[in-house]
Formats: sequence, C-alpha cells, structure tokens
Amino acid sequence: MYLTDRSAPAKADGGRGRGRGPGRRVAPVVLVLGTVSLVTDISSEMVTAVLPLYLVSTLGFSPLGFGTLDGVYNGVGALVQLTGGHLADRARNHKLLAGLGYGLSALCKPLLLLANGLGTFGTVLALDRTGKGLRTAPRDAMISLSTPPETQGRAFGVHRAMDTTGAMLGPLAAFLILRAATDGYDAVFGVSTCVAALGVLVLVLFVPGRGEGARGDAAGAAGTAGAAGTASTADAVGATRVTRGADVTEGADAAHLAKSAGAATGASAAGGAGSAGAVDTARDAADAAGVADMAGAARAADVTGATGATNGKHPVRPGEALALLRLPRLRALAGCAALLGLTTVSDAFVYLLLQRRAGIGEQWFPLLPLGTAAVFLLLALPLGTLADRIGRRTVFLAGHGALLTGYALLLWAPDTPVLPPAVLALHGAFYAATDGVLPAALADVVPERLRASGLAVVGTSQALARFCCSLAFGAAWTAWGDGPALAGAAAGLLCCAAVAGTVLRPAGATG
Repeated sequence: MYLTDRSAPAKADGGRGRGRGPGRRVAPVVLVLGTVSLVTDISSEMVTAVLPLYLVSTLGFSPLGFGTLDGVYNGVGALVQLTGGHLADRARNHKLLAGLGYGLSALCKPLLLLANGLGTFGTVLALDRTGKGLRTAPRDAMISLSTPPETQGRAFGVHRAMDTTGAMLGPLAAFLILRAATDGYDAVFGVSTCVAALGVLVLVLFVPGRGEGARGDAAGAAGTAGAAGTASTADAVGATRVTRGADVTEGADAAHLAKSAGAATGASAAGGAGSAGAVDTARDAADAAGVADMAGAARAADVTGATGATNGKHPVRPGEALALLRLPRLRALAGCAALLGLTTVSDAFVYLLLQRRAGIGEQWFPLLPLGTAAVFLLLALPLGTLADRIGRRTVFLAGHGALLTGYALLLWAPDTPVLPPAVLALHGAFYAATDGVLPAALADVVPERLRASGLAVVGTSQALARFCCSLAFGAAWTAWGDGPALAGAAAGLLCCAAVAGTVLRPAGATG
C-alpha cells in the first residue's frame, strides 16, 4: 500500500492508453450508489447538524456525556463493519448487506422522537451506527470492484462528492425546518425519516444485485472483453486485471504473480538486490505470498487471479478475512489509520468549539456542517484524481496537515469574521483529501474476493480509534476545559502524522 505512492499508478496495458477513453469513465453503479448516499446523507446530516446543540443546550448533557454518545456513534459502527464486510464477501451479495444497513438506519430515525436520556439516545444511536457499519464496506466494495485500479481515486472522489452534496443539503434543510416549525427538533427527526426511506428505495430499485453489475462495469470500464466471466484482480500490487480472452502480455504478468505467490524464494531473491525496484519486488512478492498462505495452496492462484477462476467459486471463510492482516501493506495502512484517528477530534466537537470561539448564535449552528460539506464537495473529485496521479500518500498526509492548521486557528487565531469560514474550509479539505483516498489505496492491496473484508479492517481500525478520541476529548474538556483539550489533540496529531509519514513512505525511499 504505502498508500500506493509510487507516483502515478503504472498503466497495466503497457502504455496503450488504457487510461483514456472507456477507462476514464465512472461506472454506472458508482453513480447510482452516489445517489443513494446523497439521499441518505441528507437524512443523516439533518440529524447530525442539530444533535450536538440539542443534547448539550436543550437536554443539558455535559461534554463527557456527549463525548460518550459521540464515541458510541463511531465505535459501534466500527465493530459491526467487520461483520458486514465479511458477510458481504462470504455471501457474494454486497447489495443485500448494504440494503440491510441502509434500512436499519432508516428505521432508527423515528425512534429519536422517543429518546430523552443518555441511555435511550445511546441505544438508538448504536442501532443507527450498526446500520452504517453493515453498509459501508459492501458499498465501497461495489465501487472498488466496478473500477480499474488506476482510476480508483477518481471513482471514490465522484462518490464522495455526491455523498457530500447530501451532507451539504442536510444541514440546510435542518436550518430551514427549525426556522419554520414550532417543534423544530421533532420536525427535523420526522422529515429525516421520510428522506432515509427514499434512499433505501433507490438502492433496492436501481443498484444491480449480488455485485454482478459491478464486475460487469469494471470489465467495460477497463475496455477488456470477458468470455463467460472475469478473473480476480491480480494480488496486492495493482497488476493487470486478467480476464478470459486477455492478451499475451497480461497473461504473462499474471503468471509472474502466481510464481511470486507460490515460491518463497521470489521474495528473498528480490530482497537481496540493492536497488529500489528490487525492494518493491520483494515487498510485492511477500504480500502475494501472504495471500497464498491465508487462502491455502489450492486457492492461491484463485486469490491472485492467475487461474481465471470466477469470484465466488469458493466461499470466503472467517480465517481468510482475518489473515488479511498478514499483508504488510494492509497492516501499515490499518495501523496508520488508527494512529491518526486517535487524534482526530469529532466533527461535532469541532463545531461546538467553533461556535464558542467565534460567538456564533444557536440559530446558525446547523449551518456549520454546511461549510465543511461545501468544501468537501468542491475538492473531493479533484483531490481524488490528484491522488491517482501524484500518489495517495502525499494527498492523505496533506489532508491531515489541513486539519492540524484548523486546530491551530481554533486555538490561537484572533476572533475575526474570517475565522469560521477558514476553519470550515480546512475541515472540508481534510475530508476531501482522506475520506475517498483511503479506500482507493486498498485496490492495490486486497484481492477482489476479499475487498469488502479489507475495507472493513481498515475502516474499523480508524473508527475505533476515533471512538477512543471522542471519549478522551470529552473527558479532557470536562476536566481541563476546551482549550487544553484541543491543544493536546493538536500535539498528538502532529506526532502521529510524522510517524505515519515515515511508515507510509514509498518502498525504496530514503531520508
């Protein structure tokens, strides 16, 4: 992985221009899933925009109590995400798992009307995040499987841009409802329920079932013809996609990968060479060998895509999903995502801090997420495409640099009218540079048949870390105040980003 920062991903067709023409188009399933996310995010962000102020100001929750709820909001989804990813890979039905997740979240929206205490709110939010945990990995797997490796950043950028359009419209809708309705919060929760149901309906009617449509879009986007079905993507190094009827060059590449996965000597021989290219080969061979180990010798060729066997021929076992952690690149990605998540302050806390720091009136509070979402929308696709070209590690770390700058402004910048838009712009840039880039990096690391499981492993590590961060930040705010708590988070983020920059350094780099 190293966030695949080997400059731009190499073209698998030997420079025949596969990056032009059909390969540059976004698969239809990406656009449909983006529409589902857009509608669902309108519903979710209507609630998210008003919930912090509702709990702290109206119900009187302390920062620690709110931090606990916010931690539940992130942590439960993280734990369920592993189950959702594994079940989607095992059943080979990503749409079913995603639909269950979207449906459960929709059912939880009206229950917010009945919740009035820490326990009841915690239960409802836990169920809502269970739905999110079930749907996230299968949804991202459908996007990944429908897209060639060299345009993963672009595809996820398009999806995140559509997703963020909903995140932008949600707070605006909540703001208008609060101004027009007598029982504003109840009205927000009620409208949110109706919009969430619409998102589930779009998913059921228009997303292809069982993932066949996604793989068909991938073959069409890559411009390669398949006879009866497509083969798996060639292991963790982002090698060429091998289909039945593929040309001699692609077949030779796949044979080389199978040899790397089956022979332990390939890794050691490459590791003995002194050049940077040899280091890359050693690491790639080690990753391929790890996949072969976890799947068993009989399935090694199937995992790497060298035999042309169709996905789903063998059901995915729990041991195979857990054994993904044998891949050095996946371990590094999951570890760095968790490390940085430990110092990523929750969005809700950022908005509360900004409201207090800039003296923003309560009636304007629901519009704060709108600023983040607007910048995210503008930058998601450009930064996703940039990550494909210059390397995902660079863009990923730059996003955390933007977040650190936002922390610094909240701590030390003078209280001027420029402060709120500046902080929100940096906050949105952080998400645009990280939210889609992170799953895009997995295309070069995880085999297709285990893609949802791999996404779940990395997403869970990040979300659990943010769960811990919410608890710790809420406790620190309660004990010492908001300023010292944010200063500690900023110092931690600086140190963690430096460590991640070293761990995610491209293979063979020095200094």
